[in-house]
Amino acid sequence: MPGRTVSKRKRNRTRIVGAVAAVAGASLVLAACGSTNDTGATSAEGGGGSGKVGVILPLLTSPFWQSYNDYVPKMADSEGVDALKTVNSNSDPSQQITDINNQLNQGVKGLVVAPLDSAAIEAGLDQAERKGVPVVAVDVAPDKGKVAMVVRANNVAYGEKACQYLGEQIPSGKVVQIMGDLASVNGRDRSEAFRACVKKNFPKLKVLEIPAKWESDAAASKLDTLLNANPDIKGIYMQAGGVYLAPTLQTLKSKGMLKKAGQAGHITIVSNDGIPQEYDAIRKGEIDATVSQPADLYAKYGMYYIKAAMEGKKFEPGPTDHDSTIVELPSGILEDQLPAPLVTKDNVDDPKLWGNTVK
Repeated sequence: MPGRTVSKRKRNRTRIVGAVAAVAGASLVLAACGSTNDTGATSAEGGGGSGKVGVILPLLTSPFWQSYNDYVPKMADSEGVDALKTVNSNSDPSQQITDINNQLNQGVKGLVVAPLDSAAIEAGLDQAERKGVPVVAVDVAPDKGKVAMVVRANNVAYGEKACQYLGEQIPSGKVVQIMGDLASVNGRDRSEAFRACVKKNFPKLKVLEIPAKWESDAAASKLDTLLNANPDIKGIYMQAGGVYLAPTLQTLKSKGMLKKAGQAGHITIVSNDGIPQEYDAIRKGEIDATVSQPADLYAKYGMYYIKAAMEGKKFEPGPTDHDSTIVELPSGILEDQLPAPLVTKDNVDDPKLWGNTVK
């Protein structure tokens, strides 16, 4: 999803216009007096960034979201945001709309929401817009509706990285992708990218698919059925280790198919999330790689952008100085695409990975 970059003319104008303000705790520098800086941020009149902020989670059954939940109060404090206790929508898109309305009725001045359904979330976003409450979306971009920013990693890259890794390890044969919910742009991006990459670059691989909707029970039962019919599977791509890791390993183990890396019959497995459990599985040789989705940075920049939105600041597409790029999505929504590195046995012990800092 390429985005427009800030032009040299704008950059030069910024240098001439003058005064800039450093924003504590954030790695973006915002230009004052309505000018635009190298990171694409502008300053406008706002409410001063004060007031309560509601934070709505999609679920808490995944170790990834449990980690994000733990980071929220820490990052809110470091960014100077007065965040209320998080609310769990428990994997129910309709409940998430109710949760948004409940937070708005409590008088919050900002919302940080991780949407469950890219389309359904529009109803909640419309309610917030009517009340003049800015919203930052985390992890999932809405199809429609107004948000100040989407804080997310490039999910197309997730599918492509998984494809490249499996393709380099497996010359031919059957591979499975255990997909997320296709009602979520994340599930769609990862699935379509993986499928397209295999077709283009590794035509000797045959992709089998399991639609599991981010549900561990669905993943286990459907994988069991698929393996009965296809015992010659050579690779698996799990789109969410937080919910698919345990059931996948248990299913393989129950069938005598869980072989460690280097052993005959080992099934090459790539995951997404970067949770500590995945790292342990890599160290044990049970899986081979994962893409580290930045739970810590989701919380940090979710708080940063909601504070900026409450202050009336605006952003434009272009590079940031925290190793990411703000892009404009086809819908016109802006998204800060944070880095998400591939983790293998070669770098699994890197202390910079957030999954190695969780106790």
